[in-house]
Amino acid sequence: MLKHRVIPSLLLSEGSLVKTIRFKNPEYVGDPINVIRIFNDKEVDELAIFDIVASKKEREPDYDLIEQFAAECFMPLSYGGGIRNIDQARRIFSLGVEKICLQSSILSNSAFIRELVSQFGSQSIMVSLDIKKKLAR
Repeated sequence: MLKHRVIPSLLLSEGSLVKTIRFKNPEYVGDPINVIRIFNDKEVDELAIFDIVASKKEREPDYDLIEQFAAECFMPLSYGGGIRNIDQARRIFSLGVEKICLQSSILSNSAFIRELVSQFGSQSIMVSLDIKKKLAR
């Protein structure tokens, strides 16, 4: 029988954890380091952190914050948000992140994914797509 894995996903905005409804109107819910400590105590299998404003505002990932997350995390860590080139991915991996998650960058540059997979392996690349449903009227 397969074991279920617990992988919480945390949404990051301006360095704070937030909750949203359909990624709108973010509400502050806590400090990410404190939440990571809680999930360490709960012994979750993996932790995924997504910066929901980095891509929208065309910002680089916050490497200092990612390094703090990786130093505090006692489980595999995944990160997504603002990753647009190989150098950014390499730097994130060097900070201790095991997987990166691509969102909007894959829509315009499929060669980027192939290059990431060839350099870092398919086990370290995730793709997340936000699906929007348009109602016919």
